[in-house]
Amino acid sequence: MEQAKKVSESALTSVRWMFPSDANPAGNVFGGAIVRYVDEIAAAVAQRHARSNVVIASMDRMDFHRPVRVGDLLILKASINYVGNSSMEVGVRVEAENPRTGEVVHAASAYCTMVALDENGRPKRVPRLIPETEEEKRRFLEGRKRREERLRLLRSRT
Repeated sequence: MEQAKKVSESALTSVRWMFPSDANPAGNVFGGAIVRYVDEIAAAVAQRHARSNVVIASMDRMDFHRPVRVGDLLILKASINYVGNSSMEVGVRVEAENPRTGEVVHAASAYCTMVALDENGRPKRVPRLIPETEEEKRRFLEGRKRREERLRLLRSRT
């Protein structure tokens, strides 16, 4: 297993231009399209951290705050918040920018739990995480609490 990694080593920002194929007839981008893009960037961030194949185990709190319209730039900002043994929580903030006016709004956010896999498709250990900034430390602690809650809910179902 690799040594611990800084949050900044795997963080990514992606920008996509929203087209009519992403939207309903009224010009609002489908929530499902945004979920797909969230899943894609979360997987890319998790792969950069684990340096292995990853799969999504869960998506918590996919909250939509503001509509995204055809013609907007969809800006996805993602980073690792917390790591367990083989799992990683990736936080994704989605912003929508109107390229004509420059207005940027917080459109959505989500927490994705990704699991690293070895060459046989089995969960594998991932590098520890080094949160450096105060915000990264806060996200790390909050991510640990969310993980504990997810595990508690799983145990209560069995």
